[in-house]
Amino acid sequence: MQRTPGTPLNDPTSSDQVEDEATPEPADDPSAGSPSSTGEDAVASTTSSSAADVAARGGEAGGRSWKWTVLFGGVGLVVLFLDQLTKALALAHLTPGEPVDVIGSLLKFNLIRNSGAAFSLGAGYTPYISAIQIAVALGVVYLSRKLRSVGWAVAFGLLFGGAVGNILDRIFREPSPFHGHVVDFLQTPHWAIFNVADMAVTSAAVLLVIQTLRGIRLDGTREHHK
Repeated sequence: MQRTPGTPLNDPTSSDQVEDEATPEPADDPSAGSPSSTGEDAVASTTSSSAADVAARGGEAGGRSWKWTVLFGGVGLVVLFLDQLTKALALAHLTPGEPVDVIGSLLKFNLIRNSGAAFSLGAGYTPYISAIQIAVALGVVYLSRKLRSVGWAVAFGLLFGGAVGNILDRIFREPSPFHGHVVDFLQTPHWAIFNVADMAVTSAAVLLVIQTLRGIRLDGTREHHK
């Protein structure tokens, strides 16, 4: 080893300088620069934001909430019950071709048997209309699994109850299965004669349009337009 001239081998000053340069200064914050603490903070932030998203969507990630299914089914059953009850009363107390004034000329009870679709449209295509209504009812049941919105649940319930109400007429009423005529008895000025099921289907269509225009999805979240 070659010694540098003028520098003693046992100079304590040079030894202290080397130690000072090799030893880093401690950070003021014990957690500063700690990879583990930074990772824990990131995980905690991600977890809290995920929990907030789940809470905002009604606990979608935690499993389906049955309250939407109950609301959908309840509305559908009420519509179906009222539809079948009013049709039975109309058949028992009304005579075809003999209208009864209820509210002057604004509302009449006028019993007819309709082979077409809602509001007497599509007469003569009863089997095809029956198939379409069954497909609609099944589609509504399938989509109801995604419901997280009151508006959508009510609309689906109205649509389901109305569709099934008229399907039952086509399957079980005269003249034959899937060719049965729907019982209509409500008449207003300048409008086709209809029933409670038709009213429910029309109300459902209006509510679906409103929900769509408001940007509310089936799961209750809202679309953000740029």
